[in-house]
Amino acid sequence: MTVARVTEITADSDKSFEDAVEKGVARAVKTLKHVSGAWIQEQKVVVENGKITGYRVNMKVTFILMD
Repeated sequence: MTVARVTEITADSDKSFEDAVEKGVARAVKTLKHVSGAWIQEQKVVVENGKITGYRVNMKVTFILMD
């Protein structure tokens, strides 16, 4: 039987949502072992002076708990 845990993280990028997701997953696998997936819970843009200056994602990362 497999048991997994889910943790929520937020990641930012000044390029795109995709880049924010990639940065978030890359950071998660540095700390968490056995990451098996992630899903995007929320996307948000940061606007300054009428222009998009940043992309932010809130994501849930799933990792398998090992014995």
